Amino acid sequence: MNRKIQFVVIVFALLLFNVASAQKKRAKVYYISFDKNQPITANPIKEYIQDSLSSTAKDKLWIYPKLQFQTITGIGGCFNEIGGEALLSLNPEKQKEILTNLFDTINGCGFSFCRTAIGSSDFGIDGYSYSVKAGDYEMKSFSIKRDEKFVLPYIKAALHVNPDVKIFASPWSPPSWLKESGKLVGKENNNALIDSPQIFTAYAKYLSKYITEYAKSGVTIHRITPQNETDANTNYPSCLMPPAQMSQFILKYLSPEFKRRNVSTQIWAGTYRVYGKFEALELLADANLRKSIAGIGIQYTKAPNIVDLKTLFPEVKMMHTEGICYNGDNSIVQAQKRLKEITDYLCNGVENYAYWNMILNETGKSGWNWKQNALININRTNGSITYNPDYAVMYLISKFIKKGDVRIAHYLSIDAPCIALKSPKGTYKMIVQNDENTEKTVILQLENQSIPVKISALSLAAIELN
Repeated sequence: MNRKIQFVVIVFALLLFNVASAQKKRAKVYYISFDKNQPITANPIKEYIQDSLSSTAKDKLWIYPKLQFQTITGIGGCFNEIGGEALLSLNPEKQKEILTNLFDTINGCGFSFCRTAIGSSDFGIDGYSYSVKAGDYEMKSFSIKRDEKFVLPYIKAALHVNPDVKIFASPWSPPSWLKESGKLVGKENNNALIDSPQIFTAYAKYLSKYITEYAKSGVTIHRITPQNETDANTNYPSCLMPPAQMSQFILKYLSPEFKRRNVSTQIWAGTYRVYGKFEALELLADANLRKSIAGIGIQYTKAPNIVDLKTLFPEVKMMHTEGICYNGDNSIVQAQKRLKEITDYLCNGVENYAYWNMILNETGKSGWNWKQNALININRTNGSITYNPDYAVMYLISKFIKKGDVRIAHYLSIDAPCIALKSPKGTYKMIVQNDENTEKTVILQLENQSIPVKISALSLAAIELN
């Protein structure tokens, strides 16, 4: 063979080899452990680059990058008053440490989409609103002074760490004088907004004023829902708001008020749960309402109900608004259930996940004396900080499910929660859980490639293919 031809053939072969090598994906695995003997640390992730494995494993995870679903808007949690009070009990150095671990995009969870309450939630120190003067229909005495003590410093400190955090807000109750009961808390037969145009107009001004006053304080509210858990009549701040009233309030009062005031905050219906009846389904049956909202906020909603909403109203975006709060045990067993909860939402078309209490104090209790889980507990007496199992789960989830990621189709041959995504840069990411006491090998199938991947025993793993 002519030397020139030989040279061309060799160069061509090398090019083909390099192209094939460049196209071959390599797996990197990041994981957290559910081993009860391992303490939860501020950076709980362990990692390893997957070596070449020759495996006869039968378990397979197929991913289909060309089959794409919704774009993710973010992962986060809730700013509440009790958490803010606990955080501010620490010295500035420890405050910075916690905020970095929650919000920093490089050295922390990188939370990017979070919730706060309009007035008191069930995890306010006690019940309050921004309007206490009965008959103040123009909201002239409206004041967010209460939030300036704990809530706003908490939010602003987080924004200092990560200015890209987006915030949505919900009221647990209107001001007491706007309600039939005259009380913030429920457990009354008439725990509802007074059905009157004057009251509806005043409440729309109240919500509009909240957004503008927060903006003056340096905090932008990107989305709002008119009522948390519209069917809740509870012994903490709550208010019943049936679907017909929610629709009327948004269409005739809140949306026009926002337009008059040039408020750009998006209006989302909700927040809805499935508790006794499916109010979100009733609400979205209203075609005029569907056209007037940016989407609907849901929480405590099971996967089949989410599928029904997406099937019947595919044009309506869905936002997750509150994670399961449990009972303050902060156990590993509870943390092991978290990915299943998250995938029930994300794998059925919801665009985000919002954990509930990011921070609580040493009691874990609300202002109404009931306990819930938190990512972090702060002891206000001695300054100690406890990172709970849910923190480890949310740390990994938020590290690998990012704003702008697109969910892609997948099939896992074993019964375990899993999600697959593609980043804007083209990286493939899968999150899968192994609840068994033995290590498991799964074969990733991507187009014509088979990539064996080891998943450690009792772990939650994020797999990256580059």
